[in-house]
Amino acid sequence: MEITCYRDSEIKREKRTLPATTYNLAIKLLARCETKQLFIPIRSMQYLAIVDTEEFVFVDSQRKCWVDIAWQNFHSHEREALNQPIEYEAVFYREDQTDLMQRLQSEFPFALSAMMARQAPRGQAKIISFRQRTLTDNP
Repeated sequence: MEITCYRDSEIKREKRTLPATTYNLAIKLLARCETKQLFIPIRSMQYLAIVDTEEFVFVDSQRKCWVDIAWQNFHSHEREALNQPIEYEAVFYREDQTDLMQRLQSEFPFALSAMMARQAPRGQAKIISFRQRTLTDNP
């Protein structure tokens, strides 16, 4: 799938933190995908999140190809443990997006989890049994 997105002039930029579970899940899903972008529908908000290695952008279904908010400059390399929150910059391209931002931070993890559940392996696991070594066996 290919989508061309446009941006208005940047209105505001602010530092924020993202829970490690959300960031890690997004990166894990991105690593599984064959393309360099991951498209995640946030159905509860009628938004589309487009995730790549550089940023996460959020597009409203009403405005189609115009980015409302982008999350950029993730500082994942600065954390000392995988469960520490990630600092990033939220870039706003429209006025009065504070409520939208709060909703995205709560709904985006649910959309990621739903996508991960759809991609979970569905087949049966095959267990290989190995003969247990005894003291009389030669190494």
